[in-house]
Amino acid sequence: MKVIVTGGGGFLGTYICKELLTKGHEVYSFSRNSYVHLTELGVICLKGDLTNYEDVKIAFKDMEAVFHVAALAGVWGDKKKYFNINTIGTQNAVNAARENKIKTFIYTSTPSVVFDFGDIENGDESIPYPKNYLTPYAYTKHLAEKYVLENCDEDFHAVALRPHLIWGPGDPHIIPRLVEKAKSGRLKQVGDGNNLVDVIYVKNAAVAHVQAFEKLIKDTSISSRAYFIGQERPVNLWQFINQLLLHSEVELIEDKISFKTAFFIGRLLEIVFKFLGIEKPEPPMTRFVACQLAKSHYFSHKRANEDFGYKPEISIEDGLNITFSNVKERKELAQIVPEL
Repeated sequence: MKVIVTGGGGFLGTYICKELLTKGHEVYSFSRNSYVHLTELGVICLKGDLTNYEDVKIAFKDMEAVFHVAALAGVWGDKKKYFNINTIGTQNAVNAARENKIKTFIYTSTPSVVFDFGDIENGDESIPYPKNYLTPYAYTKHLAEKYVLENCDEDFHAVALRPHLIWGPGDPHIIPRLVEKAKSGRLKQVGDGNNLVDVIYVKNAAVAHVQAFEKLIKDTSISSRAYFIGQERPVNLWQFINQLLLHSEVELIEDKISFKTAFFIGRLLEIVFKFLGIEKPEPPMTRFVACQLAKSHYFSHKRANEDFGYKPEISIEDGLNITFSNVKERKELAQIVPEL
């Protein structure tokens, strides 16, 4: 099939392109830029602006399926930018797909669409959207997800996947940010350190997208559903962070701060940064970050397993070994940190 991936040059997008190529599909990427690494793989790069409907419509012409992965992620920034890219961009993708008579649409969402202030322990897809959001990213992704799923009918079949904390080789987000903050002494344990979270190795996330795609083509009864996807089990967040830091040869986190203190500091910094109109750099702490670092947020993957057979192909331990394959004396390092 002719398949287009928005944001194909990004971290997850690249892995999805690779999985599609291994299945024999003709793969296109739609992004603001062309990417040499995609071209070398055999992906055809199409340039355009996701917020420009005509660009999207032209790119989607003659395609048979869409993977809408592109998004603006982050914990801070201008609400309008998030809305334009995440919400308007998604509306453009859905509308362009429908106009081009593309029936199959896979949307990359996020568990943040259901996250508020509290713990989520083994939550499933029945969790409602919260009334209030702590970040424009989560709010605009929620609006986008709703638009995708509410537009499903006999002519348009879509599912939304919610991968959580994607990591692996080539990660430009989680691991580099943690390492940078740890090296500069700006990373502290928030809360009691007992919170459990979902994570997902990037190849597992890509495989889940392709599995959902293959199932949706054959069985449209799954259309309009959302799915949480993650690893074989949740991890203790701070043990996992220390594993990542050890493999990166960075000292473990020792300093701690209470959740209440972090949340208060986050709120104060948000007020100051907003008053001063500061978008970059982002505040060193926000309410959303405090909640993410101190609260449990892990989910049941039963629906994904039952509907399209999702099971992580690569375990947490194997994923760490692959990601940090150049680190020596791995056995010695593993003995320092308890098993996840």
